[in-house]
Amino acid sequence: MKRATCSSEILLAISRQAGRPLRSQLEHELRCAIRNGRLPAGCLLPASRVLASDLRVSRGVVIEAYEQLLAEGYLTARHGSGTRVAARLSEVDIPIARAEAKSSIRHDFRPGIPDVAQFPRRAWLTAMRRALDAASDAMLDYPDPQGIESARCALAAYLNRARATMAQPGNVIICNGSAQAIYLLCLILSRRKIRRIAVENPGYAEQCTDIRATGIETCPVSVDKDGICVERLASMEVGAVLVTPAHQYPTGSVLSSERRTALLEWARRSGALIVEDDYDAEYRYDREPLGALQGLAPDVVCYVGTASKTLSPALRLGWLLLPAKFSGEVAQAKLQMDRGSPVPDQLALADFISRGELDRHLRRTRLVYKRRRDRLVKALSKHLPSARQHGVAAGLHLFLELPGGARESEIVKAAARHSIRVFGASAYQIGASSQPPALVVGYGAVLEDELELGVQQLARVINAATRR
Repeated sequence: MKRATCSSEILLAISRQAGRPLRSQLEHELRCAIRNGRLPAGCLLPASRVLASDLRVSRGVVIEAYEQLLAEGYLTARHGSGTRVAARLSEVDIPIARAEAKSSIRHDFRPGIPDVAQFPRRAWLTAMRRALDAASDAMLDYPDPQGIESARCALAAYLNRARATMAQPGNVIICNGSAQAIYLLCLILSRRKIRRIAVENPGYAEQCTDIRATGIETCPVSVDKDGICVERLASMEVGAVLVTPAHQYPTGSVLSSERRTALLEWARRSGALIVEDDYDAEYRYDREPLGALQGLAPDVVCYVGTASKTLSPALRLGWLLLPAKFSGEVAQAKLQMDRGSPVPDQLALADFISRGELDRHLRRTRLVYKRRRDRLVKALSKHLPSARQHGVAAGLHLFLELPGGARESEIVKAAARHSIRVFGASAYQIGASSQPPALVVGYGAVLEDELELGVQQLARVINAATRR
């Protein structure tokens, strides 16, 4: 067999009917590609023999064109390193460096963001390499829209063990994140003529935007210290309710046992579906673990999970545990949407879970986030003693009720001017609300050493705004 070349490919337009010498055309094409940045500085050009073969011209044409551009300073050539685009003549500033530059925000308290530096790169790479080595050729064909069987089995076993679910691999759908999972489910609900879904208020406003895109109306239901006010559902004509019972987003309240029971009874009585978003339940610090609602009533609860908080949002891995009557329809919708999620990531996830790497990662990161939570709580108590803290027992954020007289929007704007990113509770309002002014303060991606200074500066902003 002939050895395949590893030279890079370049798309160049050469026409034998143009009435111009081929060498002149090649020079012009290369010159333009360098000027407009399509061939950036340092780009390695193909060897003359390879490019001549690709363009179906003689090697002499390519050599003469290269020599001319070398003479003009467009190219450089060194023995052993090939022919490259000269650095000084790249006239277009490719915005890669700017796109990857760090944010100008000095103290970033965005909620719901994990520390991506904690991502277990080596263990994940090992899992992916091992899984791909063991994968059959058939696994690299178009995937099952539900997800590959090994990943669904591993997820079902893990969730049954760690979240007390009642999952069957056949009722698991692997998605590109929890956002797609909820969108697919609402798409099926819409096709089933369900026109309204109850949502928590305050809640995840962007999620509601996605739901409305499926044609379903979102109906806000207020939240208090015991979670969603279930008694209000009885007077609403809705076919489903979306809840975050383990750690309400963004207030951090936990759905009480009485309301969990009442919610399940309402669902059975009304024939409605409960959509349980279990987005960050793995992170708990000062309380006993709470099992998922799905484990109590898998026939009326659809469970939504994600790897975005535990591993990385970049993986785009989420999953649905569905009542059996929904599995086929959601799988078909997934097939129509994107033909299934990437198989290599699913293979890696299955290996990662099955070998206990996820459990090890969670034990380690719980300690990291608990230390940050403790530092944040202590700093807030010291510098903002009049602000009440809620939802501190779990998750990656807390809900900070501002002192009397504070204007939430003014504080958020003033904080931004001081290079502090923080979000007001009003950004999470789905409808009218009597919630007091508050901030949603994330700490997952803030280093411990930066928390004290960040809170100190935020306290100055709040105190100044309150005095005014």
